Amino acid sequence: MMKLKTITAFFAITWAVSTTVSAQKVSIYSTTSTERWVEKKQTLDKNPAGQADICVYPDSLLQNVVGFGGTFNELSWDALQCLSPAERDKVMAALFSEEGIHFALGRTPIGASDYAMGYYSYNDVKDDYTMRNFSIDRDRYILIPYIKEALKLRPDLKMWASPWTPPAWMKVNEHYSQKSSGIEGTEVGHNRLDPHRNLIGNVTGFKMQQGYLQAYAIYFSKYVQAYKQNGINIQMIMPQNEIAWTPCWPSCTWRPEDLAIFVNQYLGPQFEKDSIDTEIWMGTVNYPNPDYVRTFFKQKDSDKYVKGVGVQWTGMRALPAVHKEYPDYCYMQTENMCGNSENDWSALENTWNAVVHCFNNGVDSYIYWNMVLNETCKSWWDWAQNTLIIIDRKTGQVRYTDEYYLMKHLSHFVQPGSRLLKVSDGKNTLAFRSHDGKVVVVAYNPEEQERSCSFKVGSKYIRVILKGKSINTIVI
Repeated sequence: MMKLKTITAFFAITWAVSTTVSAQKVSIYSTTSTERWVEKKQTLDKNPAGQADICVYPDSLLQNVVGFGGTFNELSWDALQCLSPAERDKVMAALFSEEGIHFALGRTPIGASDYAMGYYSYNDVKDDYTMRNFSIDRDRYILIPYIKEALKLRPDLKMWASPWTPPAWMKVNEHYSQKSSGIEGTEVGHNRLDPHRNLIGNVTGFKMQQGYLQAYAIYFSKYVQAYKQNGINIQMIMPQNEIAWTPCWPSCTWRPEDLAIFVNQYLGPQFEKDSIDTEIWMGTVNYPNPDYVRTFFKQKDSDKYVKGVGVQWTGMRALPAVHKEYPDYCYMQTENMCGNSENDWSALENTWNAVVHCFNNGVDSYIYWNMVLNETCKSWWDWAQNTLIIIDRKTGQVRYTDEYYLMKHLSHFVQPGSRLLKVSDGKNTLAFRSHDGKVVVVAYNPEEQERSCSFKVGSKYIRVILKGKSINTIVI
């Protein structure tokens, strides 16, 4: 009798365990252009039939993930001022709270970006080599309050920064831009630069004399210290936004040899002198040929101070070769391609393709450009671009774009400490082991028709209906 009870108990326990395993619930989130963030629960397949369409290898751990983030710009904070405090809090929560995208990273400009409300630097007093007139007063009213609102929701937000231009007096043409926005021979246009003073081609826009180089290193040091005094820790800087572009807004080109001189002989030593532990990265590189990065790292002491490489736009094309040749550095995609204010599903597709390309080629972090803009989406230099959230200044209406949900499908689940996983389909699927041990599969269906797709994750199987033109996150 005792033996019979033991056997009965054994089978009861076995049945309970097997039932629990077979009934494991999986969370699935789906977004199309008409149905956003639809959540459902589904059980794992107990008896899968046939070979899986997509295999995820949970034990094949690739690079660590530092996280996803967005950029703080003046015009974004200006757009947010059109809302009531309560509505503004909702928008910020949608970006930084655990219920929203939960961005882990933030980028901020050092001085004016093209989405500032006009040109400025922290010291426009010509030939002030000791930076006696350095001041971040303007930021105390715009960028710093914006960043601090994010820090309330995400105290561990990791901030990094880069300039679009040095103070104009440090540049060869003594102007904040590289190219005139006017007609040749006139000064017509926003930036009032005489076209004869354009700096175009393989040139360095910075004055490479010692006094200017040392002054600029002090400028960076004072910036990091001033922000820290205002409660914001800048954990990493890149010395120049878009090193190889010559637009009519704040900009400065650098030849790789000259950038190495500045970083290795002035900026790095200045940070050491001032006991600043902010990391220095090489970037942001928007040059498609990997020779730019190669030339930089061939210069003396380039490996002494630089901890990583940032790429954006056409610089992403250099990633496969650069990551392969310099595997010991960290890599970041520093600015999502902005489009032309389409703010539609095609923008989501472009960003998804960029995210996949970047993570498959070694990046550990991905930065979106403007998180919030007003209804025009225009920069001060009149280029309308994409954004995550649009605020209508007249009506106060808040619109969340398709790209907002794409970022949420990724960042909401893939937090710092996650690991990229190997997958059999490297084009339309990314997979991660999240910081809490779960497997997160993000799958895109580019077809107009819905698709039945089976996933194998280790020994687990699940078949999911992917709606036509949908982004999906499966949490196992």
